[in-house]
Amino acid sequence: MTENWLERIKWTADGLVPAIAQDTDSGRVLMMAWMNRESLQRTVKCGEAVYWSRSRQQLWHKGETSGNAQKVRRIRLDCDADVLLLDIEQIGGIACHTGRQSCFFAELRAGEWVTVDPVLKDPREMYGT
Repeated sequence: MTENWLERIKWTADGLVPAIAQDTDSGRVLMMAWMNRESLQRTVKCGEAVYWSRSRQQLWHKGETSGNAQKVRRIRLDCDADVLLLDIEQIGGIACHTGRQSCFFAELRAGEWVTVDPVLKDPREMYGT
């Protein structure tokens, strides 16, 4: 496989592209993270989501520590070529570092952010801290 497919993506000035992870069965959006060329290439090669951590400035193989890996079924590029959609199988059913299924667990209700999803697993159990 040539790497020409990477050139179609409109990368940010710092070489990143937002990637949305969506559950392949339910269609629920689980999280958004960033990818650079290397993380996207690794994702394609190994079949599991590998992101770029902006806070740690390093590759982040999702689930490497927690065990909650993401098996990538399909990768789509949006019409502007500046957002990726990863159709994934979430191993362990937890995508968020808070121990919830999705990072989108706060819902705006009457001007207040309300937590609407339960913690499925204590993060201390997942990360050993």
